[in-house]
Parts: sequence; structure tokens; C-alpha cells
Amino acid sequence: MLAVLRNTTYRRLFTAQVVALSGTGLATVALGLLAYDLSGGNASAVLGTALAIKMIAYVVIAPVVTAMTDRIPPRTLLITMDATRALIASALPFVTQVWQVYVLIFLLQAASATFTPTFQATIPRVLSNEADYTRALSLSRLAYDLESLVSPILAASLLTLVSYGWLFTGTGVGFLASGLLVASVVLPRPGTAQRSGGRWTNIGFGTRLYLATPRLRALSALNMAVAAAGAVVIVNTVVLVRDHLHRDVTSVAVALAAYGAGSMTVAVLLPRVLDRLRDRRLMPPAAMVLALALAVLTATLHFDALTWPFLLTIWAILGAATAVVLTPVGRLVHRSARSPDLPAAFAAQFSLSHACWLVTYPLTGWLATTSMTAAAATATLITAVTATAAAMLWPTSDPATLPHVHTDLPPGHPHLADAAPTGHGYRHTHHYVIDRLHSRWPLSATGRVNG
Repeated sequence: MLAVLRNTTYRRLFTAQVVALSGTGLATVALGLLAYDLSGGNASAVLGTALAIKMIAYVVIAPVVTAMTDRIPPRTLLITMDATRALIASALPFVTQVWQVYVLIFLLQAASATFTPTFQATIPRVLSNEADYTRALSLSRLAYDLESLVSPILAASLLTLVSYGWLFTGTGVGFLASGLLVASVVLPRPGTAQRSGGRWTNIGFGTRLYLATPRLRALSALNMAVAAAGAVVIVNTVVLVRDHLHRDVTSVAVALAAYGAGSMTVAVLLPRVLDRLRDRRLMPPAAMVLALALAVLTATLHFDALTWPFLLTIWAILGAATAVVLTPVGRLVHRSARSPDLPAAFAAQFSLSHACWLVTYPLTGWLATTSMTAAAATATLITAVTATAAAMLWPTSDPATLPHVHTDLPPGHPHLADAAPTGHGYRHTHHYVIDRLHSRWPLSATGRVNG
């Protein structure tokens, strides 16, 4: 898996990602302490609101800004967003009112919602070989998991030496370092996306592409399955450990580490598996594993039989299954869009997947306040339904190349150079994605396409 780091451009981009993630982890710890300083006992409400603002920024900003900035070179856009994030993070220690926190968090996450899809769309252009790209996706998954484990430890160590305000400074330094690493490489230009319609039409293009592509419709269901299972872990771990098992705060970190360890193990092993098996053979079954694990958790809670070793085991299984679902996501998106349209496609994935979290976070938290069993049962139902939907939405045979008929392109159109005339139009076969000439998916091998 590490062989992909021999590519100098990718190595620097990956290092930029790791540095930026570390800075974000420090900011997460510091934000909790800042919220407590500003609001005392209402710190949980402040943090909850900040997380909701983060998700709203992700859902709304990503597709809009991607469409508005599609003519800006990716390297310029990435550097600008890193500089913006550094500036905002450096301002956080100086806030004195809760509303100022909300404004800065929205601006910070808006910059991240611009940076992340652009960064994700850049990697497959740097690594054109699919095997290398698959290994890069696993490394990215590993980086996220390691950040969730290492950043709190690093923050705790720094807090023995400095006040939490310096953690925000560390965040800013991380973003600046990320920007410098991006500035040190030359990135491929994606070309100009050619789409009909005005700016507002183009804003919705990524979502239209996403919903018109069967494998991506299945991915939207898988996103909800992951969000339902992940919300149980993220929202309810502290309550399960402290109130149900009566263990100390260190055990909360250990339980979350078990979830991360399951994910990291899969991230290391999955590339070789993906070399032999198609994504469809792995992702919907892994989502069903999430549902089964949650069903077992529900039964255990119902019968008041939860134990510490059992919780660690279930959390590790949930982490592993989540990684199986999430690691190949970039391959699906890359396979489903032309290079100029990749930023729009990744922005749609970014926005729609976070919309799922925006639903499951509050739903799980609200249900858990009345019944932890009800929260787990609801998550089980959502995960089982969406895993089943994904298997049904994703065609068993999902070739990249599809024969199709164009019914409204005029004779002599450049796109029809290799097409054969039929009684209903012009038929040819090529790698099929939704774009300005292909606005819908063929219903069959002879299906019509109206550009």
C-alpha cells in the first residue's frame, strides 16, 4: 500500500492531508474547551449547535462553491482555502461571545467544504492507474482513523505545556503547512466542464449526475447506512460506557479506539481484496454487516446483557464494516464522471453523505435520551433498509462501457463519429457517464439516450 507514496506529487498531497487533519483534530479538542469557557454548563448545547452548523455548511456550500469556482485552477483553489482556514483558526482564541464561535465555525467549514471535494477530485488525476488510486483511498481512510486516535493524545500532551488557545494556533500552522505542500507540486489541469444552462443549472449538475447514475444512487443508500451506524458510535459511546457499564472516562477513549482499530485494519488489508473483487461484491454486504451488528447490540441492550468485551467487539466490527463501505467510494465517483466533472461529482458525494449525518446525529441523540434500545433499534432498521436498497439499486452487471442510442443529435455531430445509424437514431458504445450529451441512464443495452 505504501508503494504509491513513491509518486512525489501524491506523497506531498498525502502529507498535506495528514498535516491538515492533525490541525483539525487539535481544533476539535480546543473548541470543546472554548465552549466550556464561554458557556459553562451549556457547553454541550454550544458544541451541538457548532456541529449542526458544520453539517449545514457541508451540505449547502460544497455544490454551490464547486460550481462557482469551476474555472479556478485546483492548485490555486486549494492553497486559497488552506490560507483561509489558517486565518479563521487563528482568530478563534480571541472570540468572547458564543455567536462569534458560530460565525467562525461556519466560515471555517465553508472553506473545508470547498477544499475537500477539490482535493478528492485531484487525486485520481495524479494517480491515473486504478490500482494506485485504490491504495491511495486506503491510505486516506487510514489517515482519518489515525487522526481520530492520535490528535486527542497530542492535544492532551500539549495542554500540559500550553493553554488551549495555542491549539488553535497549531491548527492554523497545520493549514499553512498543508497549503505550502500543495504549492510545492504541479497539479494536472482538469479541462473545462462543458454543460448547458446557466450558473444555477450548473450548481445542481453534480447532484443530477449522482442521482441519474445507478451505482451512485446505491451509494446514496450506503451513505445513510454508514451514517446510522456511525451516529450510534459517535453519539452514544460515552453514555454506554459511563452509564450502562459504569466505567471511567479512559474507557470511552478505548471504546472509540476499538472502532478506529477495526477501520484501520480493513484499510490496510482492503487494497489487495479490491484487486480481485468488484466494489459491488463488497459494499452492500458490508452495509448488511452493519445492520446485523446493530441488531445484536439492540438485543443485548434489551436484555440488559451488555458487557465491556462485547461492546469493544461490536465497535470493532462496526469500524471494519464501515471502512469496507467507505474506502472504495472514490473509485465509484471517479468511474462515474468525466475528468472536468469530477469536482462536481465529489462535491455531490460530500454534500449528500453529510446530509445523512445531519439526519442521524440528532435522531440518534434524541432517541437515546428516552431509550438506548430504541436508538439502536432505529439505527438497525435504517441500516437494514438502506443496505437492501443499495443492493437493489446497484445493477448486478455494472459495466463501465454501455451501448446506447442517441435520438436527438444531428447527423455529423462530432460525438457520433463512430456511431451506426438505426431506425431510431445513432447507436454506439463507449465509457458511459452522465454529461451534457448523456442526460439519463440507458434502460437496457439498446436504451435510448436523449442528450
